[in-house]
Amino acid sequence: MDTPTYLAYDYPLLGMFWTMLWLFLWILWFILLFRIIGDIFRDDSLNGWGKTGWLVFVILLPFLGVFVYLIARGKSMGGREIEHARKKQQAFDAYVRETAAGDSRPSRAEELSRLADLRAKGDISEEEFQRAKSLVLNDDRPASAGTTTARQ
Repeated sequence: MDTPTYLAYDYPLLGMFWTMLWLFLWILWFILLFRIIGDIFRDDSLNGWGKTGWLVFVILLPFLGVFVYLIARGKSMGGREIEHARKKQQAFDAYVRETAAGDSRPSRAEELSRLADLRAKGDISEEEFQRAKSLVLNDDRPASAGTTTARQ
């Protein structure tokens, strides 16, 4: 132990390449394993016993279980993933439509009270008030909130 060891000489470039390759394959294996476990839980066509069976098979015999799962059900994994993404997108779109529609147009009463306030302050004339009031009552309002006829 009197001689110093140089790590650069002890670990050649090819050894580092193989180590990185094995590390990459190990990480890839875990990603594949978790994707399959997620697919097992996401699948609505499997009942509880089917999910339990596949999960036990994949966890207890990981290599055999994953390969058998990919052979037996791998073809429909992509379809289930796309359907799941489509449902999430539809739910998000519905939420956005609901949220955006909720505050986009004030009620008639709010618009009439705002018009009355504008008239009381003298910002609009009686003629402009009557014209805007008829638009509100006939539901010919503009789509954006807060667009009222004001004196220029």
